[in-house]
Amino acid sequence: MANRINLTVFKKFFSSNTGGGLLLFLCVIISLLIANSGLAESFNSFLQTKLGFENDTVHLNYSIKQWIDDGLMAIFFLLVGLEIKRELVEGELSSPKNAILPILAAVGGAIVPALIYVFFNHDQPTHHGWGIPMATDIAFALAIISLLDKRVPTSLKVFLAALAIVDDLLAILVIAIFYSTELHYTYLMYAGAILALLIAFNRFGVKSVWAYVIPGLFIWYFIHHSGIHATIAGVLVAMTLPTTPDEKESTLEKLEHALANPVNFIIIPLFALVNTNITIHQEMIGGLTTPLGLGIILGLFFGKTIGIFITTWLCVKSKIANLPEHANWKHMAGVGMLGGIGFTMSIFISMLSFKDPLFIEEAKFAVLIGSLIAGSCGYFYLAALSKNKKGA
Repeated sequence: MANRINLTVFKKFFSSNTGGGLLLFLCVIISLLIANSGLAESFNSFLQTKLGFENDTVHLNYSIKQWIDDGLMAIFFLLVGLEIKRELVEGELSSPKNAILPILAAVGGAIVPALIYVFFNHDQPTHHGWGIPMATDIAFALAIISLLDKRVPTSLKVFLAALAIVDDLLAILVIAIFYSTELHYTYLMYAGAILALLIAFNRFGVKSVWAYVIPGLFIWYFIHHSGIHATIAGVLVAMTLPTTPDEKESTLEKLEHALANPVNFIIIPLFALVNTNITIHQEMIGGLTTPLGLGIILGLFFGKTIGIFITTWLCVKSKIANLPEHANWKHMAGVGMLGGIGFTMSIFISMLSFKDPLFIEEAKFAVLIGSLIAGSCGYFYLAALSKNKKGA
């Protein structure tokens, strides 16, 4: 009996957004502890260990860190792409009336943080990092709002999820357009030819998951060598998988369900473990008040809050859209704060923005601080709203 109860608790943990968020938070803490202990050098050496093979034709010999950042994160982007397509076909983004508010709120919540960053860094060597505060971390944001449970309207959680998905799409476009290196068109042509094959599979009704995943591996390889970041391959493959608006499980949904737990409980925590091993020193703490640090922290907290709230207000006042059911303007301010949890995407863009290791470390640290401020303020603000409502 006890074993059955334990198994039930275990399953509930792994099927919840809260579980993924808590594991992610734990990996961040472990990573910081390692980076600021005697294990730091050994851990970094381990991450630089090369795995794979290469010859005159095939080049697949990378460090453990690069396999995680470019390989495993492509699977994360594949899942994000699947979620985006499903939402567009059958979810909150499938109806123009439902989609318009989270779409425009996400755009506003991306533009204002970028403008704040540019304001502080326009004449600095760090000006290229304007994409860092644009992103919302869907895992952390949904984990925190899930902790509030019934203290916030369900519609608010749906709105935040839809907003974060659109936000991810914007981040993907920014990475593909602005954070790619020199392009190698031969590799792009190879990737494009295979992508065209997958689109043909979709049109002719091929429903086998492997018919999309195996060619997708080759797309990843060619994209990786093309100069566009390899993770974009995951999104491209996701967009080719067939799905339907009815309740029958589609090929897309099968793959999405298969990837959800490995991504949330292995890939994202591994990414956090590898990329938040920041050795904190005096210069880095001082870096929080530099244009780079201020641009990220203020962009994530104030930029996201203001951008999401003002855009929502304009949409509602102009009668383009309505507020989420049972939500009020105070709720929208709280959701705006939670939108400032950048983390995964923000750290990812930090690594693409700079070549200077110091800038990368300072940016990661600023993302951690900004996300912590945004998440804490959003959680306690929404919790306080719930208490005041009960008291009234």
